[in-house]
Amino acid sequence: MIFSIIILCLFISFMTHIVSLVNYVTKKSEKSLKNFIKTAISNVVLSIICIILIFKRPDLIVKFDFIFVTWVMAGLIMIFTLIVKIRIFVNIYRRSKLPENYHLNFFGKKVLHSTVVTKMEIVIFFGTMPFFLMSGSYFMARLMNFFLYRHL
Repeated sequence: MIFSIIILCLFISFMTHIVSLVNYVTKKSEKSLKNFIKTAISNVVLSIICIILIFKRPDLIVKFDFIFVTWVMAGLIMIFTLIVKIRIFVNIYRRSKLPENYHLNFFGKKVLHSTVVTKMEIVIFFGTMPFFLMSGSYFMARLMNFFLYRHL
């Protein structure tokens, strides 16, 4: 059980490392660089702890519940990508309400400019789609299996 918790912590740390890398590349601020370095250090420390545990207690590998850990990881990926998609929609909605991003046509209808959506948002939205669909379907299938048959 302790090994599963450490692996899940390592996975969460890896996901935050990816987020901090994206923040550093897009914002180029000192705060995002510090977060990137912190997550890199936490990844290394958690990996060293996993290696030490494996060498000291190899029986933990035998007891490792791989199906449960992959189910939790799939759920975390699904939630993470869903949050990213919601955040993109909220940003687009906010920009669509700003008067510099639209004009009124001859019939009085609002016409949005292309400045409402950035190219990076389109790439991120469609780039995370396969991860959302695959992890979400695995997570939901295992969840339905749990409710129907009482095991993952």
